[in-house]
Amino acid sequence: MKKTAILTFFLLSAGAFSTPATAGDAEAGQKLFNRTCGGCHQVGESARASFGPQLNGVIGRLAGSTTDYQYSNAMKTSGVVWTRETLAKYIEDPKSVVSGTRMIFWGISDPEKIENLLAYLQTFSNRE
Repeated sequence: MKKTAILTFFLLSAGAFSTPATAGDAEAGQKLFNRTCGGCHQVGESARASFGPQLNGVIGRLAGSTTDYQYSNAMKTSGVVWTRETLAKYIEDPKSVVSGTRMIFWGISDPEKIENLLAYLQTFSNRE
């Protein structure tokens, strides 16, 4: 009995039976989006293009494909599909993903902040 209890404690402590943590904190991502991205981009029910395209449904979307924004040729012809991975790289260093993009943004180097932004954007994945 003691051996079983010790083994169970060890496995639980090691995380063998824990559920994986969700990637990012959407609430923190919303705050960061409002401070960092919200001047140019919109999300939500009434989102529309502004200085940048609206970002509803961006995850899974082909870059440069919304009809309400005038994209650069670099973005329109990039062939990039916005997955979590490509968006993470783009948020970190936009010009390394789409050379010639018009987006004026230096990037975010903190992986936790990037994951928070992605978690927030994911909440708008079913909207166009």
